[in-house]
Amino acid sequence: MLPRSLGPAARRLGLVAAAAPSTARASSASAARRPCPPSDGDEAGEDDEPLPLRTPHGPPAPEERRWPRRGEQRRREFSFITTAAKDHSVLTRQLLDSRHDTVDEVGTEHDPFIELKARFMDFKQRNYVENFSNYQSLAQQQTPKFMVIACADSRVCPTSILGFQPGEAFTVRNVANLVPPYEHGGSETSAALEFAVNTLQVENVLVVGHSRCGGIQALMSMKDDSTSGSFIKNWVSIGKSARLSTKAAAGNLSFEMQCTHCEKESINSSLLNLLTYPWIEKRVNEGTLNLHGGYYNFVDCTFEKWTLVYREGLKGGSKYAIKNRSSWS
Repeated sequence: MLPRSLGPAARRLGLVAAAAPSTARASSASAARRPCPPSDGDEAGEDDEPLPLRTPHGPPAPEERRWPRRGEQRRREFSFITTAAKDHSVLTRQLLDSRHDTVDEVGTEHDPFIELKARFMDFKQRNYVENFSNYQSLAQQQTPKFMVIACADSRVCPTSILGFQPGEAFTVRNVANLVPPYEHGGSETSAALEFAVNTLQVENVLVVGHSRCGGIQALMSMKDDSTSGSFIKNWVSIGKSARLSTKAAAGNLSFEMQCTHCEKESINSSLLNLLTYPWIEKRVNEGTLNLHGGYYNFVDCTFEKWTLVYREGLKGGSKYAIKNRSSWS
């Protein structure tokens, strides 16, 4: 038997023992050519397809395949990235070249940007021109007081709901306004948090949830042992702790009422997840950063707001509490 370290080398040599006339050798080589899991030095990804195994003197043997070597897989990925880079580079050059004619395939009667253009021109006249000095200052730097994490739902625009003006709120929106814990790794939300808290030095982080959230409905509909390739289900599973708390507290209620409960439960779960980021916990303890929850009910147009308290020795031995709760209606 070959040492494990020689396994990849033997496969790269095409298992030349198969060419020997001995029946025993041929049988042994045939068995060796069957697909097998990659060894330490010959890895393949979960989605890799085995490649045809080429015999020493002819085309690939039928129904006999080998796993791609690490270098081959990386060459494939690099080729894909290079092709994509060329594609978007060509598009960018077209945008930068004012002499290049754009392709117009949409009739004006069906162009969805006609209305947007009118809105932009109105914005420019009413906001930009009338507040020119302010926009010139914003062009140099931004100093927002708020970092807002809101849902991507088209009915929930924090700028419109809370009247934020340009430069007042650094905002990121995702499905179900979730904050993954620090251990989750990189995401667009954690990257936005890092920039807002460490670079912009915002003073407030506000997580805004809302009524009839489709992301929360997806979370509450998940089976306990479900596994899915859905991007949505993989993302909302971040809120599983809120789902479990909801089942415990409101499991006897209707599905709609459970979702309403979970919409607020997930906001508090996200507030606690914020504290898993070392640089957020540090600033909260220093008193230079406050964490807030908000809930917008667009059915009756009401807004609830509360602030998280985080310190040792609170009532009941907990480190967490809520203060400054208010309802706007």
